[in-house]
Amino acid sequence: MKISSHLSQISVSATFLNWASVGILAALMLWTASAACAAAPSLKTSETLDTIRKRGRIVVGVKTDYPPFGQLNASNTAEGFEHDLAADVARRLGVALVKVPVTGANRLQKLEEGTVDVVIATTGDTGDRRRIATMIEPNYYASGVTLLMRPEQKAQDWPDIRGQKVCATQGSYFNRPMSQRYLLDMVMFNNARDAKLALRDGRCIGYLFDNTAIQGDLARPEWAGYKAPLSPAMVVPWAVVVARRDQGTALERFLSDVVTDWHRSGFLIAREKAWNLPATKFLQETQALWTRTGDDGTPLCTRTVDGQWPAACRNPVYLTSGDVSGLRSLGLWFREITNLDLTIVYDDYDRNRFLSGLAQTMLLMVLCVLGSISVGLAGALAAQSRWGIVAKTVRLLAIYGRMTPPLLQMYMLFFGLGAVAWSTFGISLSPVVVAVWCLSYYTGSSIMNALLEAASYAREQRPQFQLSMSSLQELVDVSSGPVTAALVNVSKATMMASAISVPELLSTATAIMSDNGNVSVMMNVLLLVFLVLIAATMRLLGWAAKSWHRQMTH
Repeated sequence: MKISSHLSQISVSATFLNWASVGILAALMLWTASAACAAAPSLKTSETLDTIRKRGRIVVGVKTDYPPFGQLNASNTAEGFEHDLAADVARRLGVALVKVPVTGANRLQKLEEGTVDVVIATTGDTGDRRRIATMIEPNYYASGVTLLMRPEQKAQDWPDIRGQKVCATQGSYFNRPMSQRYLLDMVMFNNARDAKLALRDGRCIGYLFDNTAIQGDLARPEWAGYKAPLSPAMVVPWAVVVARRDQGTALERFLSDVVTDWHRSGFLIAREKAWNLPATKFLQETQALWTRTGDDGTPLCTRTVDGQWPAACRNPVYLTSGDVSGLRSLGLWFREITNLDLTIVYDDYDRNRFLSGLAQTMLLMVLCVLGSISVGLAGALAAQSRWGIVAKTVRLLAIYGRMTPPLLQMYMLFFGLGAVAWSTFGISLSPVVVAVWCLSYYTGSSIMNALLEAASYAREQRPQFQLSMSSLQELVDVSSGPVTAALVNVSKATMMASAISVPELLSTATAIMSDNGNVSVMMNVLLLVFLVLIAATMRLLGWAAKSWHRQMTH
């Protein structure tokens, strides 16, 4: 009886455990299902897409001045590579197509205003643009970087220019990777015009820029004889664009699926051939990526439960901290929670070029201070010369130095006389030397004037006073205020050197801001660094003046 009773209890316990296990398993399944549903947010409806379908037409912004992507043919009809893409989008929606010409300056504005529904107009997918519009992934095309080269250059491949001096414009996405890959000596300019002028003057072997733009330059008479023999390297992807308000909506999902199908079906490669465009590595690699499948035949680039494409199928530039690892993940995480992008701390390339720019600025400050003092003292002594013609000439040169802005002096010497020196004698002026001379000349003229005014005051007190090396101490004491102010000002003015491609701190910070979009962070860093530099300069000048005074009085 006892054994039977125990067996009965065991049977009941086992039944209870079985039902409990089933309950726990069911609960886990329900929790997993609910978690999956929570991870896959419902797709938002798109007012833009609803409007397109109701009115029966889609309005697409396209270019008509960028052949063969957008152009006017002989009958004044708009056509081109991107026009074919717009037509296919309309076909898939089953609506009519209305094309509106746009430019690089107004395409996103027209999108935000609602003048157009979609933009397909050679729009590079950049971080700044992602803040004001919705870039459709995957990207549908890309432009590469090549080198506009002087006629005498013989390079045929990128390794041939390793270590060479290359002109470039600040903020171009390809400056950093190309510099790293081929150890290029990048001569940075604020705009394409100045960079091309420098190329003409022989200051570099070529101009690094977008290959589609360079092909346009080569078609112009003024660049006859120049060439672009290097195959395009690096790429900036182009994106179909919709308004910011359409992010995460059915319209974004629809266009993303359309572009995906363009890659998988070979539609984009076919359009590339149809418009006689050279075969691009970007389209070939992207098609291979999006047609790749796993062992079960499922495409590797399949949307995850949250509706996003896998990290391996996305543009790596726009990944988040959760998509990467290491120090960069930590830096991105800090940016995401604080909105402070300190690339100069966690990014090796940005940190190195920032420190290099800082060192260049400090060198410029030292050279300009010493140069200004030398010019001022020499000019003051020469202006008191017994030879009247020497004194008058020096005074006239000092007036010119004070009255002519140093930036104008730099441009006249670097681009004006520098061009003549190159074309006539084959001599290329160093931008650092030009910057130091112009700033020293400008500031030294002011110091000279301050010393001469002090000497004039001394003669009023003592008619027998003569300006000489032995009497400089007295003049320096009298004019220390304006002289110190002039030297502090020239320390600040070293930022002007960036105008002629000297890679000082402002130039470097501007390039970092352009590459990363962290304008507010870098501007505050720049302000803080310059405050420290100027404070240190004032302390050093004060210490130097006291030390010199003690030496002269003992």
